[in-house]
Amino acid sequence: MTKWLTKDQQANWRAWIMASTLLDATLSRELQESHGLTITDYEILVRLSETKERQVRMSELADKTLLSRSRLSHQIDRMERAGLVERTVCEDDRRGQLCVLTDKGWKALVAAAPDHVAAVRTHFVDILSEAEYNALGNALKKVADHLDSL
Repeated sequence: MTKWLTKDQQANWRAWIMASTLLDATLSRELQESHGLTITDYEILVRLSETKERQVRMSELADKTLLSRSRLSHQIDRMERAGLVERTVCEDDRRGQLCVLTDKGWKALVAAAPDHVAAVRTHFVDILSEAEYNALGNALKKVADHLDSL
């Protein structure tokens, strides 16, 4: 038998769906308008910038960005055409490919980062009290850990 959500649980669930969808759309729109980047472009540039050589195996990048390999491949194709990244053959395993952050991609990330961080603060961090922000972070980590274990 299905255990239905209570009225309050339903309201909180719908608030989460609305907030997460609107936040993603707002951050992506602002990055697109200001820097010509989508939120996915930005996430990929960040992930690449955090590595020692500014490069990651495509399979690892798909896992880190939670994108299917097919979707990541299309995304990288577009970013490669824009000169933000390039693909190279992995020297350790000639079958694998690396995604490499280009100088143009690095400059785009450096230019976009201050505006993106300000937007994250404006639309998310600063509208919550420290206690609310910490509670939300703890709750979301719990959900993410659960889903990641499936």
